[in-house]
Amino acid sequence: MRWSKKGLLLPAPVPTSWAVSHAALPVVEGEIDEMRRLLFSARDARGRSHIGAVSIDLEQGRAGPPDDEPLLGPGELGAFDDSGVTSSCMVLDASGHRFLYYTGWSLGVTVPFYLFAGLAVSEDGGRSYRRASRAPILPRSDVDPFLTASPWVIRGEDRWRMWYVSGSGWSERPEGPRHRYHIKYAESSDGFSWRCEGHVCIDYADDDEYAFGRPCVVHDDDLLRMWYCSRGGAYRIGYAESTDGLNWERRDAEAGIGLSPEGWDAEMQAYPLVVDHRGSRYLLYNGNGYGATGIGYATVASE
Repeated sequence: MRWSKKGLLLPAPVPTSWAVSHAALPVVEGEIDEMRRLLFSARDARGRSHIGAVSIDLEQGRAGPPDDEPLLGPGELGAFDDSGVTSSCMVLDASGHRFLYYTGWSLGVTVPFYLFAGLAVSEDGGRSYRRASRAPILPRSDVDPFLTASPWVIRGEDRWRMWYVSGSGWSERPEGPRHRYHIKYAESSDGFSWRCEGHVCIDYADDDEYAFGRPCVVHDDDLLRMWYCSRGGAYRIGYAESTDGLNWERRDAEAGIGLSPEGWDAEMQAYPLVVDHRGSRYLLYNGNGYGATGIGYATVASE
């Protein structure tokens, strides 16, 4: 699958009072119709991420005005998400309630930050969200002792399946501690309580690779496709395939997209999201600066 770049869909900073910089980690919600809602993470004047929303027209490649207020902001002082929240995944349950899986940020002392996966639920069609718990849904454990983040969830007939980022450690470097995290797997019967057994789906390719961004998993017939970003230097978009969701073959050369020679995605490509809309497949992603330049998009290239 090769992608044809179409440019920026949502430039940053987004024109709303609470968003000072960035538009990162795109999540698309809504039915397949003319307009859909795009959730994104933007930072306030204190550098804390909030989750906001804007209507988009994927066919025309344009975004409407953003909501006046964020859908979800930082948690209460001392909570796992008091330093920011970043969007990760949207799932509908059997009742049509929207499950917004997100990453909560808090600042550290011996290490720069802590990340843990959280969940917020909307029962009014996405107009408002409440936290399902004041605690993370993937807390520390023996299999995830450092951090959990960036969950991607698919709800099936008999189970909910999750692919998420898990920390495998920190290393001391001259410039300060550096994290290491890869992609693991979990299951649930209800989307709230998760069984994490430490199964690694996407691991480091070599000693230089040390971090993976939010995975995006698409079920195409009997094949599961995963897009993600990984880095040694700057993030690049990668790709993997699986028939069971547990055992994955990395095929990064087939990601179908590369850096531009100049412009908003010439230095970095991160946080890919693949979405089908009115018979077409789209790739939304971030470029330079972890979303500092906004959210761009691409379509499947014609042969």
